[in-house]
Amino acid sequence: MKTGIRTAISLLSIAAAAYSCTTDKVSRLDKAEKDLIDAAGIMRVLTVDDKEDSLVLRSECTDFPQKFLRSGRFRRLADRMIATVTDSTQDGVGIAGPQVGLKRRIIAVQRFDKEGEPFEIYPNIRMEYLSEETQTGPEGCLSVPDIYGDVERSRTVVISYTDPDTMERARDTVSGFTAVIFQHETDHLDGILFTDRMQTH
Repeated sequence: MKTGIRTAISLLSIAAAAYSCTTDKVSRLDKAEKDLIDAAGIMRVLTVDDKEDSLVLRSECTDFPQKFLRSGRFRRLADRMIATVTDSTQDGVGIAGPQVGLKRRIIAVQRFDKEGEPFEIYPNIRMEYLSEETQTGPEGCLSVPDIYGDVERSRTVVISYTDPDTMERARDTVSGFTAVIFQHETDHLDGILFTDRMQTH
């Protein structure tokens, strides 16, 4: 009986610790984040040429709380990120939270593997699988102006993210060039730039 009680207490302690970690990592948006999202026009893209920008670009990002993902503010952020990456001044194929000043796990990716090649938003994204089979190709980055180089990436990946429509974790398997974009953008969420992986000859 005592063993059972001790086990129950241990399980409760583990659960409490896990809950604490979860709530610590998923903090509410602060005023600066809200102001950034609520501003008008396309978003400023941070670059490594600016010291303060570089600190943000080298930061590890945290998840959004589900309450935010249910809000109109999230939809505004999604629209503004896509408007920014598709603007003629940028004309990119993907963009990540820290590139627009948000240290949060969110990316926008152009799905070249889907009909119409739409841009889609992926909040709270994680890489769950990276294939051993790789592909190497040229990459550039909106946050690293005028630098291009070859990077070796996995050919196929499995991503997981919070589906903003259902609030459930969703998974997707992606291959080819679109998989490269996902890897490039999720690297940003861990403070990694493509130049860190660039092959030197």
